[in-house]
Amino acid sequence: MVAGTHGNEINGPWLLDQWRQHPNFVDSKGLDVQLAIGNPAACAQGRRYLDRDLNRSFRSDLLERASTVPAEADREMLQALALLQQFGPEGQTPCDLVVDLHSTTSAMGNCLVVYGRRPVDLALAALVQHRLGLPIYLHEADAAQQGFLAERWPCGLVIEVGPVPQNVRRSDIVLQTRLALEALMAAITSVRDGTARYPDQVVIHRHLGSLDVPRRRSGDPDALVHPNLQGRDWQPLKAGDPLFINAESKAAVFEGEDGLIPVFINEAAYAEKAIALSFTKREAWPLPKDWKEALANLLG
Repeated sequence: MVAGTHGNEINGPWLLDQWRQHPNFVDSKGLDVQLAIGNPAACAQGRRYLDRDLNRSFRSDLLERASTVPAEADREMLQALALLQQFGPEGQTPCDLVVDLHSTTSAMGNCLVVYGRRPVDLALAALVQHRLGLPIYLHEADAAQQGFLAERWPCGLVIEVGPVPQNVRRSDIVLQTRLALEALMAAITSVRDGTARYPDQVVIHRHLGSLDVPRRRSGDPDALVHPNLQGRDWQPLKAGDPLFINAESKAAVFEGEDGLIPVFINEAAYAEKAIALSFTKREAWPLPKDWKEALANLLG
């Protein structure tokens, strides 16, 4: 269980700290859970990261450089390697599954995030979705965003909770995170004891791409997210819907396919990545038997 992968997302680390002090704070269903702060140095400074985004530092090339030429590695590369050496599948305390706790400033509410289409990840997400009704954001096919922590374990899932400002602790955010964790651990337990009840299908929001605000040649923003779009995460767009508005009140409109769904609208952490929003497509997929078998084989 990892929290504080981003050092300015502080509700997850607070939950883990309380969990250590009060073992009954979270009902772990008797599972052997290892607790880890992802980026303690960044957490201590209240910064998202020190040198590079830790949640983009688990690329094979970066891990290899950190292990072979540590003098040329930055702090997040070394921390990514250290987490794997401690908790990775071949680490000192090997774990089969990683849960990465995050928060968002956008009006996403709570959701599950899966990277790629590994059957075990999708099967576990389907079980949690069936219990809580949370949307699943499937992030894939994005060459600019790679090296996520959850991809480096045999099974990985992100719990995203919000909205909450960076570096602000809130009791409702902690409570929602705890409830999501308990539902996840109940799902894992049901797989292990053979009582898991899967839905017939899993509903996912598949990542299609991202869009930045219009910018001047200097790189400075030349427009803002349109007020009609702000806060409309998960709500389908139609051609002609306004996306951005400039100082002269001229709007840039959506020209894509009707029904695409925006997420992470105006997420504070993504401004540096030149992302004002991402587009997804809602799809319902049948739950194949081999997905369930793969998860049972891993967790059994």
